[in-house]
Amino acid sequence: MAAENGIPPLSEDEIEDGRLLFASECSFFFGAQHIDQLPPVGRPEVAFAGRSNVGKSSLINALTGRNSLARASSEPGRTKQLNFFDLGERLTLVDMPGYGFAKAAKSVKEDWQQTMFAYLRGRTTLGRVVLLLDARIELKASDTDVMDLLDRAAVVFQVVLTKCDAVGPTKLAAKRREVEAVCKKHAAAYPEIVLTSSETGFGIEQLRGELTRLALPRG
Repeated sequence: MAAENGIPPLSEDEIEDGRLLFASECSFFFGAQHIDQLPPVGRPEVAFAGRSNVGKSSLINALTGRNSLARASSEPGRTKQLNFFDLGERLTLVDMPGYGFAKAAKSVKEDWQQTMFAYLRGRTTLGRVVLLLDARIELKASDTDVMDLLDRAAVVFQVVLTKCDAVGPTKLAAKRREVEAVCKKHAAAYPEIVLTSSETGFGIEQLRGELTRLALPRG
């Protein structure tokens, strides 16, 4: 897959660097509810986006080897804050609010789009958005809407399929092909899709290595 896309496969050194980086101290340092509250730009950033209940908090916790670094909201769609985490002073992880919440008012959804688009378009240190999709369910209109938004913001996004342990090999392969076909229609899509499971750890090592490519070098 990587060779076909022109992306060099992860080396053993890169995998080890990813392990070391994500084993580093990771701590919350800033929360912003509005675009004028963002922290000053600094180290490279990777933002995590996905529908409510896609498993975003679980994935962030699995990547960092922690149980409660990122917490899922008990009321999807209510949290609108961008949460910033310092990972080993080499990379900033940004937990974005979930989208696609059916019960939210139209004004809330519009506010989400305006705030998120302003962040995505104007954040010079944002290296990539990790766009999470649930491997068990079909793509939603809100997913493709966010892909369109990322295209307009000219921000590279990488699709990561979550909860892959709950899908059989045949269906998972079909799901991957479906998502690849959709991604080819989007200029901002990164061509390598990562399959993951926060429960089993499947794909976590690969995703760590991919994201570590964006981090500051080891000092």
